Amino acid sequence: MNMKLLQLFLTGWAALAPFTASCSAEPKAGTPDAGKPDVTETGDETPQTPGTTGGKTLVVWYSFTHNSEKIASALLTHISADVLEVEPAEEGLDYAANNYAIGSSLIAAIRNNPSSASSYPTIKAVDFQPDNYDTVIIVTPLWWSQMAAPMQSFLFKYGASMAGKTIGLIVTSASSGISDVEKDAKRLIPQGKFLPESLWIRSSQVGSAAQLTAAWYDKMFPTQNETNAMKVKITAGGKSFTAELEDSETGKSFWGKLPLTLEMSELNGNEKYCYGVSLPRKDLFYDTIAAGDLMLYSGNCVVLFYGAAGGYSYTRIGKIANVTGLAAALGTGDVSVKFEKQ
Repeated sequence: MNMKLLQLFLTGWAALAPFTASCSAEPKAGTPDAGKPDVTETGDETPQTPGTTGGKTLVVWYSFTHNSEKIASALLTHISADVLEVEPAEEGLDYAANNYAIGSSLIAAIRNNPSSASSYPTIKAVDFQPDNYDTVIIVTPLWWSQMAAPMQSFLFKYGASMAGKTIGLIVTSASSGISDVEKDAKRLIPQGKFLPESLWIRSSQVGSAAQLTAAWYDKMFPTQNETNAMKVKITAGGKSFTAELEDSETGKSFWGKLPLTLEMSELNGNEKYCYGVSLPRKDLFYDTIAAGDLMLYSGNCVVLFYGAAGGYSYTRIGKIANVTGLAAALGTGDVSVKFEKQ
């Protein structure tokens, strides 16, 4: 895979670029489910005051075992950000061979002369434009108590250009503490504004990465959800409407997938629906549903109501407040509906 900068919104471990979903006309049915975990964090010895990101965020990751890749993907189910993968220039290296001998030698070379560019392994070229970002979140494994050598190479080259930017650090390891990785990050980004806590995810916790990263991010940026309502522009039939999403796992997950263009099917003269968009669900039984309600059915069916309904179980995604002209815009048959952040 070549290194690249992509706008990604991920669900689970799968990447979703802006796409058009083709919706199947299968019958609707389903039952609810849910689940929650706890968080493990590690502190920073020079805490700063956290706040909102204030602008675009970049998540940059390197992964050999795929743990850091999974963690980055999990974080991106909770936030909207660009993502950048760091890759070694030499492909096919088995870093795990001979008790990680290759990685050990790379780390030793950096330790011996950290100020020399020749000490750092070559990585593939990358289109990184630091001026585009206010916040950079680094997701990296730990090698021999240090930051993985390929990520150090990236930061050696670009760390100075991150001066004044908010820097977050997420580290994965089997059991070793991450204090030396934090020191590496501060050495390589000397003028970065580091968040007061890094997130340490042990290998055994990667399965809970979505919950761990979300809890950490919300703690580091406590006013983010308060200041940025998740407002969505919905366009159909040449007209646009504004919906506000629920402040819930479902709403945030839908927000993370935008923009989406859904080919929605007609049903019952009061709704348009589309299967194929999987979201977290927490169903409730609704006696009454109003025009403008944006709902999730059966965990993977997005339903936009343009007329009154009721008597089924749904998870609410959001709601259009002003529905004037909505029924006319959606029409009486199948329709293409675009959902994008406003």
